[in-house]
Amino acid sequence: MTDIEVHDLTKEFGSRRAVDRLTFTVRPGRVTGFLGPNGAGKSTTLRLVLGLDHATSGTATVGGRPYPRLREPLRRVGALLDSDAAHGSRTGRDHLRALAVSNRIPAGRVEEVLEETGLAPAARRRVRTYSLGMRQRLGIAAALLGDPEVVLLDEPANGLDPEGIVWIRRLLRRLAAQGRTVLVSSHLMNETAAFADHLIVLGRGRLLADTSVRDFIHARVRPGVRVRTTDDHRLGELLTRHGYDATHAPDGTWTVGHARMADLGRLLADAGLPVLELAQEEATLEQAYLDLTTEQAEFTARPRQEV
Repeated sequence: MTDIEVHDLTKEFGSRRAVDRLTFTVRPGRVTGFLGPNGAGKSTTLRLVLGLDHATSGTATVGGRPYPRLREPLRRVGALLDSDAAHGSRTGRDHLRALAVSNRIPAGRVEEVLEETGLAPAARRRVRTYSLGMRQRLGIAAALLGDPEVVLLDEPANGLDPEGIVWIRRLLRRLAAQGRTVLVSSHLMNETAAFADHLIVLGRGRLLADTSVRDFIHARVRPGVRVRTTDDHRLGELLTRHGYDATHAPDGTWTVGHARMADLGRLLADAGLPVLELAQEEATLEQAYLDLTTEQAEFTARPRQEV
């Protein structure tokens, strides 16, 4: 088993502390989503794990060793931090061949990852002709080249079309099912909810959450029930009389917080109110994330003031 262990990790740039005494563990067999607002310290943390920056204090290890001390690191850790890392004058195949030769990886593995990432038809084209999505796939192919135990991807869905997003989702789930350690940084909440089992959330360089996706959502957002009837006034009185906290929208829809659909259905039936709509509103990862991180964002846009 190969864990990523971060312990009391701190990184300072002059007077600014980008990572602040961070401690967490990324375990094998699951996809861990790495979330946080811009400036939260996610990219700096990934660079520290990969030995691309030196920590001010604390440690970051892969399988108990700092990344620079790993033997044949591309066989242990595959990473995508920058989709523009490949030289534009090389073909996609030649870029991967150069990585394979320098890391003693069999040449046949190049063709395997080209097929796996859907780049085989474009393998002879120069990288500078690739679209953003194709360069992203090439970066993922490079990360998978050494068949590593640990995979770190920063915004892997960036630039991918809908088919590509479905593909990366399935790829991440498959890698985790094979027992690999998978850490994925993303700003796409819906996608993260679709592929992640566990979450690590940062804010201003500090750890805000280290928990399962389900627990993270349920701890911060209570689901509600959406209701519409033919008699808004009677429904409002009924909900108030039974102690429900409800809000009324201009389209006639009531949203009832902290309620179960079955309970409201029975209440409406007993009152003889015709039901036009009765639906459960599920809590989302985006709602929970915003609830936790709104005050932690370094860069936010203020609503425009009407004049």
